[in-house]
Amino acid sequence: MKFFNHRFTFFVVLAFISLILTMSGCAPKARKAVSTLDTPEHHVFTGMKLLESGKLSDAEREFNLAKELDHKYAPAYRGLGLVFAYKGEFKPAFKNMDRAKKLATTKEEEARVYVGFMRLYTQQKGKDWLEDVEKNFRKANKILKKIHKEWPDPHFYMGLAYKEVYKFSEAAEEFKKVLEIDKAFVDKADYQLKLVQKIERAMPGTTIGKKVAFLEKVKRVDVAALFIQEMKLDKIYEKFRPKKFDTSFKSPGQKSSAYQMPVPADVVDHPLRTDVQIVVTLKIKGLSPFPNGTFAPNEFITKASYAMMLADIISTISNDPSLDTKYIGNVSPFADVRNDAPYFNAIMVCTTRGIIEAKRGLRQNIFDPMGSVSGADALLIIRRVKEDLKIF
Repeated sequence: MKFFNHRFTFFVVLAFISLILTMSGCAPKARKAVSTLDTPEHHVFTGMKLLESGKLSDAEREFNLAKELDHKYAPAYRGLGLVFAYKGEFKPAFKNMDRAKKLATTKEEEARVYVGFMRLYTQQKGKDWLEDVEKNFRKANKILKKIHKEWPDPHFYMGLAYKEVYKFSEAAEEFKKVLEIDKAFVDKADYQLKLVQKIERAMPGTTIGKKVAFLEKVKRVDVAALFIQEMKLDKIYEKFRPKKFDTSFKSPGQKSSAYQMPVPADVVDHPLRTDVQIVVTLKIKGLSPFPNGTFAPNEFITKASYAMMLADIISTISNDPSLDTKYIGNVSPFADVRNDAPYFNAIMVCTTRGIIEAKRGLRQNIFDPMGSVSGADALLIIRRVKEDLKIF
């Protein structure tokens, strides 16, 4: 019996040693570095820069090179998690981020992983995603507090998450915190802070208004939707514009032409078709269908074209047709706008009322008539029109 126990112990030890050898044989063999900069740290640094530039394939390659040199290097998996998230592949994204968390060897890296999870949840926008972002935000800051460090990263990405759900005041506070820390993300945080503050001043009251607020450049269809949904211009025109009655003969059942809303050919299947239909009936200068019957919904508007639309709206609501020619022949105060330009009068109507702002030049102001209009600016300008005309 004693001999049997010794033999049993011997086989157990042998099996254990064999298992260890087998597992070590299955482990990936580290690639040998071929140059001084061929290090996991350098590849991850490069990969993060490529990731922020939107070069996902190149970033993925760098993170994999880092992993080949050290298959237990947590930042490589964190980077891969972010790459997969940007590609919309969330299963491998979370798998790699979980791996990064397990392999984190320092408190700093653990905090970076929690920031990584914040970015993943914001990208995915699954069920209760904002709560998950806030939870990881708290975890990251708890670690940083323990090691007596303050990073801008958690605050910047928390600000972006709040902005996504239209919590503009909360977003602004996080971006301000980034600027206070003044270590990284300063330019990005400054831009985002100005954006959310501008949106707050514009006070969009509709879902479409909040969505358009994030656009860098608005299109004709966006403006049509803002005029109808955010400004409720059709209702305002009913109140201020003189009614026109169609007294011509109609056969029984035939509707008056005033109620027949034309549908431009290129918006028949557009999600915002109804808004375009209504805005077309208002006959706003610069926002009417083209001679070929199309509306060109995806055409970006310019500052000049937006000024023409707004000047026409102001003239109509104030019932003052003289505004249409008020500034013709005047000297242009703008270095880039001639006084014989078709949009000069409209620009003057808008700028003299403080509705659209010009940039200060060395000698003359600059209007930038062919420049684009952002969603936040479009909303803020609408707000100023409503304040100027006292319509709420």
